[in-house]
Amino acid sequence: MNAIIIFIKNPVAGNAKTRLAKDVGDEKALEIYKSLLAYTRTVSLLVNAKRYLYYSGEILDDEWEQTYFNKRLQSDGNLGERMSNAFKDVLANHEKVLIIGSDCPQLDLMIISSAYKQLDVHDYVIGPSKDGGYYLLGMKDLNADVFNEIKWSTATVCSQTIERIEAADKTFDLLPELSDVDYKEDWDKYGWGL
Repeated sequence: MNAIIIFIKNPVAGNAKTRLAKDVGDEKALEIYKSLLAYTRTVSLLVNAKRYLYYSGEILDDEWEQTYFNKRLQSDGNLGERMSNAFKDVLANHEKVLIIGSDCPQLDLMIISSAYKQLDVHDYVIGPSKDGGYYLLGMKDLNADVFNEIKWSTATVCSQTIERIEAADKTFDLLPELSDVDYKEDWDKYGWGL
């Protein structure tokens, strides 16, 4: 069975969507983030895969029901180290694994299903985001180099990741470019309907 990893930040005011909070305040940013979490949860429940939910802090008894989500903690380290460790754990039991975040209101089941199909013919699949990062990464085998020495939260994350994949002589496919919600204008343009 395929697997999907969902990385979330524990929903605490001042902790989640900090760039957005600079424009709208901590409480409004938290409200927006909870809307994004609810949307991500709804979409991931449609996916025919084993679901792994990785919290940034403590594991919560929350709306993510344990019946449907295997709850775990993100490891220590930077974002790349945390994602690499999650992939290592989940790839031990699954052939094709995707990771998504929780702030892309354009992500839907069709795109996720397409990502799994692309892994039939490619080593990696990437969902690039308009800010230069990615909203989805999928693979069949872990190559930790795709996470090493990446300048996280910059406009070069996706391009650096592609460079690492090409350097390893592996193939990849790109999904449609989508927007995630980091700033007020992102929410106003893409997320207000959630």
